[in-house]
Amino acid sequence: MNDNGHPLDRRRLLAGAAAASAVTVTGLAVASTTGAAAAAPGRPATPLITRDRIATAALRAPDGSALPVAVQADFHARLAAWLAFWSANSPAAWSVPVQVVARIEAAGDALVLHGIRHRRDDELRAGFAAGRRDATHLATLASLHHHFPSVRVRPDGTIRIVDGTAGFTGAPEQVAFAVAACRELWGEAATTADSWAEHAARVLARAGHRTDAASHAGWAAFTRTSLRRGLGTESYE
Repeated sequence: MNDNGHPLDRRRLLAGAAAASAVTVTGLAVASTTGAAAAAPGRPATPLITRDRIATAALRAPDGSALPVAVQADFHARLAAWLAFWSANSPAAWSVPVQVVARIEAAGDALVLHGIRHRRDDELRAGFAAGRRDATHLATLASLHHHFPSVRVRPDGTIRIVDGTAGFTGAPEQVAFAVAACRELWGEAATTADSWAEHAARVLARAGHRTDAASHAGWAAFTRTSLRRGLGTESYE
């Protein structure tokens, strides 16, 4: 069953916001780096920009307050691209995300995610909530592994993301996610840390992909299909 009828304007809205964010922060990054280099030659500069939203979604602290944050420019651009990806693969009845509940760490290169909220039937709803260990939790974890190299679930269910280039590295957190996704989203109950790639290959075959899940293309496909499965967008049955 395929529920992939996302309105084109919704895709364009969030993708456009992500692109605008990338252009804006790139320009600021260049300006900040140039200025810092002139002021202190030879010292690496880390550009920080102040933002109160990711793409079109307002940033909120866990207590609900508005959350302007200092964040590294490249990280903010990647977060915008990630949120656009999450939204584009969510059910058509969901609006674009309107709030991201999170904390940005002091260096501006890591985020702890608590929640993602969207509107449905004019009501604010949680598309992801850290304390709710269900399919949407694994789906959101999949979307983050698709975009970032370091993604770790903390004991309270919040997810810590560190900036960097995406791809499979064999990190314990990636393997743990793959095992959980195979077991809980795809019904591959016998999956272990040693056999996950074999089970993931079966998952990918169901989705029409013939590739190694540990390859760059395979990891991207596995995380994308797990996102769609977990959010109920597509069953691949």
